[in-house]
Amino acid sequence: MKDALVIIPTYNERENIEAMVRKVMSLRHPFDLLIIDDGSPDGTADIVRDLQMEFPGRLHLETREGKLGLGTAYIHGFKYALRHGYEYIFEMDADFSHNPDDLIRLYEACAVEGYDVAIGSRYVQGVNVVNWPMDRVLMSYFASAYVRLITGMPIHDTTAGFKCYRRKVLETIRLNKIRFVGYAFQIEMKFLAFKYGFKIKEVPIIFTDRTLGESKMSSGIFKEAVLGVLKMKVSSFFLHFDRY
Repeated sequence: MKDALVIIPTYNERENIEAMVRKVMSLRHPFDLLIIDDGSPDGTADIVRDLQMEFPGRLHLETREGKLGLGTAYIHGFKYALRHGYEYIFEMDADFSHNPDDLIRLYEACAVEGYDVAIGSRYVQGVNVVNWPMDRVLMSYFASAYVRLITGMPIHDTTAGFKCYRRKVLETIRLNKIRFVGYAFQIEMKFLAFKYGFKIKEVPIIFTDRTLGESKMSSGIFKEAVLGVLKMKVSSFFLHFDRY
């Protein structure tokens, strides 16, 4: 059984990807890293291929044709992780908005403390966001509050994209049934983990907006998340969440 795999989807991240790979590879825990690149025209995948020679067996690359959505990239990565026998599977961004040093804290929440899902949370201890305009902070914060109200999840940061899953969580969730592809995907995965009764911990982090490259976030992404929650909640009334 392999230990830990960090999954990072990329699209036009040539300004960040080499520094991110080197940082993850330098951590005291030997994380493997899977880059899933959606046909970046800026040559992101070529940079990763060059780095693979420097980190053989630890740095992996999967390429896809065109932008197919964040959710489908992560599901592609989850299936890769399950096929290759990883026990702890991580999601994170390529742009350093998630501090790679926090991978250790997420890992320890699952591997040492025994949680099934660890979430790098911006809102579990107030609001820990740097370099976001106030309207975006408020939109994100109140979107999470709305999701908590509708779903009943005791999670402060419901749209967080920095997470660690134990293998058994991804084996239980029917990945082919995941419906959302944008940031609503992050809500849906947490909701399913919650409904299946897995132990979830929010680990406080400081989220720092990217300084290099172009943001993929938009108000439309949050709108998808907010509107999709109602449908997700109603659908859950007709599903059985039995892990055995």
